[in-house]
Amino acid sequence: MEFAQVVRRRRMVRTYDPDRPVPPEVVQRLLDHAIRAPSAGFSQGWGFLVLTEPADRERFWRATAGDEAATAVPSRWLSGMRKAPLIIVPHSHKDAYLDRYAEPDKGWTDRDEARWPVPYWDIDTGMASLLILLTAVDEGLGACFFGIPPEVTDDYRSAFSVPGGFAPIGAITVGYPAKDWRSPSLARGRRDQDQVVHHGTWGGVAPRG
Repeated sequence: MEFAQVVRRRRMVRTYDPDRPVPPEVVQRLLDHAIRAPSAGFSQGWGFLVLTEPADRERFWRATAGDEAATAVPSRWLSGMRKAPLIIVPHSHKDAYLDRYAEPDKGWTDRDEARWPVPYWDIDTGMASLLILLTAVDEGLGACFFGIPPEVTDDYRSAFSVPGGFAPIGAITVGYPAKDWRSPSLARGRRDQDQVVHHGTWGGVAPRG
């Protein structure tokens, strides 16, 4: 698929065909592309938890959706997302960045987090997540990135023995799309370039021609 098509077709898919697993070689490509993401200092401070077994996926939903996962009639969102045959949880590892930039070639002599203008460990892991989303489209799959509520993060970490220092930035469901519903948020419409892009100075318009 042409890259422009991949970008245009990418959307968040919230329900999947439960009878079509993601082939192992496709799972591998999703991860191979994820680790091609850029990272500050080539720190590569990320970790990916891959859940393909039904028992593991159910454990994920029990840990992150809490009481709703145990109800007989879950919400439409949870009902559709639970059908995904693959869940990938990307984690950022801040210490990998702080350690890397305290090495001699980077010139810093400490691990002071205040040196960082933004948390690149989260940004880089987010870039890796986007590569997973785009690769899913290229493979004819659907995917959805969503957050793990902070109040259940400890339950999630305990359920999967996630080591200290690795923080889940969200989770990604992946699978073959089923009949979905249009998110009400899309009624807002996509903002045009002239609303969000500034040339030369904030508020500047693109040169003519």
